[in-house]
Amino acid sequence: MIELQREVIATTIPYGQKTTLPKGSNVEVTQELGGSFTVLTDYGLLRIEGKDSDALGRESAAKQTAAVDVPTDAKAVATQVWDAMKTCYDPEIPVNIVELGLVYENKVEPVDGGYKVDIKFTLTAPGCGMGPILQSEVKSKIQEIPGVKSANVEVVFEPAWTQSMMSEAARLQLGMG
Repeated sequence: MIELQREVIATTIPYGQKTTLPKGSNVEVTQELGGSFTVLTDYGLLRIEGKDSDALGRESAAKQTAAVDVPTDAKAVATQVWDAMKTCYDPEIPVNIVELGLVYENKVEPVDGGYKVDIKFTLTAPGCGMGPILQSEVKSKIQEIPGVKSANVEVVFEPAWTQSMMSEAARLQLGMG
C-alpha cells in the first residue's frame, strides 16, 4: 500500500468520472503502463495520470523522451502512429489497445506539408466510460509525432469487439491462448 503524498484528481474505472483522492489516502498500484497508474482504493479502481506520479512517491511514469525519426512519408507516419497507440492501455487489462484488437483504422494522408491522421477504435464494452479518456490519450500521443498536423480519433462500436480480435500475444499474456 502507498499513502498519497498529496491530493490528486483520479478517474473512476470503468465510469470515467473525475474524483479527488485526499492526501493520506491508501492506494495499491495494480497496473503501471503507458504513462498512467491503475490503483485500487477504498473507492474502487481509479486511474492516476503520470503527471501526478509524485503523489505516489514515484518518478514520472510519463513516456521518456526518446529520439524519434522524423517520418518521411505516410507509411512511416502510420508506423509511428501504431507505435504510439501501443503505449495506450485499457486501465483494467494489462494489454495495449492495438494488441487487444481495438483499433479498426489508422489512415494517414499528406496535407499542407505534413500529415492528417484518422483513427477509428472501439472499446471492450460499449458502456465503458473510459472511452473519452482513451480517445484523448490516443489523440495526444499521435499529435506528438513529428509532421502530424491533425489527428481525428473516433470511438466506434461497429463492428462490435470480440475476444477473437485480440492478437496471439495478447491471448498468451492474458492466459487465454
